[in-house]
Amino acid sequence: MSVKNEFSKYANQYNSHNIIQQIVAKSLVRELEFEPKRILELGCGSGQIYRQIYWNVDYYKAIDFSSSMCELHPKGENIEVQCHDFDTQSFLDSIKDEQYDLVLSSSALQWSKDLSKITHILSQVASQMRAVLFTSNTFKTIQTISQQPSPILSEAKIKEAFSAYFECEFETILYKLEFENKKELFDYIKKSGVSGESSLDFKMAKKLYKEYDLNYLEFEVIFVKAFSKS
Repeated sequence: MSVKNEFSKYANQYNSHNIIQQIVAKSLVRELEFEPKRILELGCGSGQIYRQIYWNVDYYKAIDFSSSMCELHPKGENIEVQCHDFDTQSFLDSIKDEQYDLVLSSSALQWSKDLSKITHILSQVASQMRAVLFTSNTFKTIQTISQQPSPILSEAKIKEAFSAYFECEFETILYKLEFENKKELFDYIKKSGVSGESSLDFKMAKKLYKEYDLNYLEFEVIFVKAFSKS
């Protein structure tokens, strides 16, 4: 199953299965030092970031590759919601001549197939960027048991991609989300949109269910404050 389908399949119930995403989205906006008027958001989802913005904006462009997520995003005369895969050259070409006060992205860019390419273009369209990404240490114990590598970018790769074109400040945080039982825990993995393209066969899934003895899931995220070098 593709990353896109993981997000789209559960779009209508996503807000009840994205607790960590909501926490980091709120933190991302809360830590802003100014009130930008022109904003570009990558991976807008159903509007978690936009709903945290308490000031008036002149223009807000929200991008997501899931059409069902785009349908759920708030609409308005100063909001433009576009369904794009941010990894495509066509999307990067569409913004290269635009200018924004700030680029925002929460819980999305870790899926990029070429994060360095994206950050290069973003450094040219905005002088500042704030982002939060899951790292490959998310679900680390599950990876250890299943012996399957994470599909998510590592902390080192994320830092490398941003630092190539921005002056950056990084903060990495480990969240632990507790559950009452294993069924709730494994349901959350399936419906949270963090599991990505990685899938387990029945035998491995059974082994994981048997051997995973924690009552919580691990989520490692990295907060990025980025300032253009140019």
